[in-house]
Amino acid sequence: MRYIVIFFLLFSTLFAQKLLLPVYVYKTSDGLATDVLYAKEKLYISTDSGKIDIFNTKTKKEIQSIQLDKIKDFMGDEIASKIFTIDLLDKNLLILSQDNDGYSRIDLYKNQKLVPVITSQDKLNIIKAKFIDNNTILLALISNDIISYNIKTHIKNWTIQASMSKFSNFSLNNDRTKVAIADESGNVHVIYTKNGKKFKTLSGENVDNLFGIAFRNGVVLTGGQDRRAAVYNLNNSSAYYKLSKFFVYGVGLSPNGKVGAYSCDIDNNIEVFDTINRENLGKFKATKKVVNSINFINEKEFFLNSNSKNVLYYKLK
Repeated sequence: MRYIVIFFLLFSTLFAQKLLLPVYVYKTSDGLATDVLYAKEKLYISTDSGKIDIFNTKTKKEIQSIQLDKIKDFMGDEIASKIFTIDLLDKNLLILSQDNDGYSRIDLYKNQKLVPVITSQDKLNIIKAKFIDNNTILLALISNDIISYNIKTHIKNWTIQASMSKFSNFSLNNDRTKVAIADESGNVHVIYTKNGKKFKTLSGENVDNLFGIAFRNGVVLTGGQDRRAAVYNLNNSSAYYKLSKFFVYGVGLSPNGKVGAYSCDIDNNIEVFDTINRENLGKFKATKKVVNSINFINEKEFFLNSNSKNVLYYKLK
């Protein structure tokens, strides 16, 4: 009996250690990574030091960097403008960062120049910003107010409050016509980006504060404090959740929504699975840091952005 127990302990240990390693690790030149995006063989990494490092993913070399000006804190001291989120549409780079006096600012980087869109004078505390189209951006405030904002006229097209709960995160679908909004209630509110009208509320699979959300091809994946990674399929109205061993800080979906990923344990390692048949496709070793986001670039490759200087690149077998 003792040998049987030892055998199973050895087997479980070996199995637990069978983590797939990243293919490559990108390192920021200054500061911790806050957001990541990929487009046309370029990887953009924003940092809390107010810098964006741009890498060529073929050569693995840094080809450009963008540095924001320093700002003043409440004491009047100069500090780095922490970048919260970035987005890219066509050749325009959208940058949400910290501004003077604790407010937010948004800049457009185009033609090698930074163009201010929103500054501390607007007195907005923006948590996340993404493009809807070339003229419109979607803003989320901590109050769960969601704003469609025209960057040319500087006029709000519409404003709604997704719910009375505190905002957590949002994710746009592939064509940016809908946005899925997660909050501390565990519910997900899907609205149309054109007019802010409600499409659907998703509930029942998460029961606590949500951290991460992804929305691709009619599939919504969430992760939260209840240690659940929930899958809502809007195409067939199905829903289920997968249990994690720790809080699910980060999630990601492939472009067609068939492959999902979530942080699955206290070390923030990543479990990848088939969202249709729920089959696990592999477990990937991470950095033990809190996962900010998981970014798929196709059905086989993804980047992991944690609260560190490293952005990890993985490839499914």
